[in-house]
Amino acid sequence: MKSQQSFKYVFLVLLGILILCFILNLSLGSVSIPLDEIFSSLLGGSTEKSTWHYIIIEYRLPKALTAICVGSGLGVAGLLMQTLFRNPLAGPFVLGLSSGASLGVAFLILGAGAFGGVLTQVLIGEWSLVFASAFGSFLVLLAVLALTFKVRDTMALLIIGLMFGSLTSALVAVLSYFSNAEKLQQYVFWSFGSLGNQSWKGVSILGIGVIIGLFLAFRSSKSLNALLLGENYAKSMGVRFKRTTFTIIIATSILAGTITAFAGPIAFIGLAIPHLTRQWVTTANHTILIPAVLLLGAIVMLICDTVAQIPFSEQTLPINAITSLVGAPVVIWLLVRKRKLLF
Repeated sequence: MKSQQSFKYVFLVLLGILILCFILNLSLGSVSIPLDEIFSSLLGGSTEKSTWHYIIIEYRLPKALTAICVGSGLGVAGLLMQTLFRNPLAGPFVLGLSSGASLGVAFLILGAGAFGGVLTQVLIGEWSLVFASAFGSFLVLLAVLALTFKVRDTMALLIIGLMFGSLTSALVAVLSYFSNAEKLQQYVFWSFGSLGNQSWKGVSILGIGVIIGLFLAFRSSKSLNALLLGENYAKSMGVRFKRTTFTIIIATSILAGTITAFAGPIAFIGLAIPHLTRQWVTTANHTILIPAVLLLGAIVMLICDTVAQIPFSEQTLPINAITSLVGAPVVIWLLVRKRKLLF
């Protein structure tokens, strides 16, 4: 077990890596921009080319901030679910929130083709996909919360969440079958996930949602520590189990739901980042784990986004493909080397 002082050094290292990845993410892309021009633009100065300032402020900076929000939010949401269910395979979407968001978007996009264009008018507007995704997640959240007060066993709640995912996936498959090729392609592109094309207003709303979710997670850190030793032990320590479960589910729903609404369903991050963090920060104390997961999640997401941009190329790869291709082998290697999960 590391001392508190050593954890401070870990956080400083993670913060330094995060700043480095942030600057590199702004610098690299289809157009390579010198670092001095990056700093000049961020500080409100002028750049050698006016287009560089526009690219940095209107495209790359919102995208980098979105990556930080997505990585940190999904990482912490995954940690909350793994602790609540005491299951290393649990992730932020285990309650069916991502499936609910996918169903909302499927009704919006695929429904327009399946029902003869009735929903075509709804597709007009930059916020339509965000609202559809958020509405789908919200409906699933209401169903899960209603069952939370009736189901005593957290494992039963986990299975119910998985069943919600299967049910919504079946409905999406039906809509896909009756949809035309153009709408189906549009839905598939959304399912790839995307960090770009975010307005500053969108980034602000995303940031507010992530901050609220993280605040609830930090407030639950002591209860999460007690839950590691089981429900009965937590209750003996004075933890209000139902209230704590409710708070954790709300925090996860806000994080996962908001992120999915703005960036689409992002794979790997929520499941793997908590495990990667435990390999480095060998502690079960959530007061330390949560900020560590937050920082590492943001770092990994920035790295994946930089790779997805394919520096010096005009091509852009789907962010979901990169998160899995880059992250999964690393997690497998770490787990094989350690031979156990620090849980």
